[in-house]
Amino acid sequence: MTVVPIRKVGDPVLRQVAAPVIDFDAELDRLVQDLTETLTRSGGAGLAAPQIGVGLRVFAISPELPGNDLRLDHLVNPVLEFPDEAEQSGPEGCLSIPGIYLDTRRRTNVLAKGYTKKGDPVQVVGDGILSRCMQHETDHLDGILFIDRQDEAGRQRLLDTLREASWFDGLPRPEVRVSPH
Repeated sequence: MTVVPIRKVGDPVLRQVAAPVIDFDAELDRLVQDLTETLTRSGGAGLAAPQIGVGLRVFAISPELPGNDLRLDHLVNPVLEFPDEAEQSGPEGCLSIPGIYLDTRRRTNVLAKGYTKKGDPVQVVGDGILSRCMQHETDHLDGILFIDRQDEAGRQRLLDTLREASWFDGLPRPEVRVSPH
């Protein structure tokens, strides 16, 4: 296992749609281990493969998230379904945009289907923070950042704040998109 540097906003890999995993092999096992170790060291709630520069549809989440009864720590090729229209709004941050937290609207309940690193099918029903985390990480796999879910004023405030962040120096100006969700 290796702790891998986390890519920051402005890195083009964060805006690319990740490819589905086809081979459930030792390379995938190592990727999941690297994601899990990097996430554990970072103290975050979730980490997607593009955040460490790998364009595959895999993410790791913290098994300590409330509502994670399966103790799931990763999901491969996730597909999200929403059983109802209920929404939640609350603070959200991102390891690729350190130190920035914004109220972000998400669906309250989610059904996530995917696979383990061994190719076994898995299904997770989540609400609250677990739902938020799975939506956030799946967005990463689709090239979407949580800043894309902000209104125009929120996006502008964030861009202004990013320009002043010490870690941002030298990175290309981040692209902000309007989320399709």
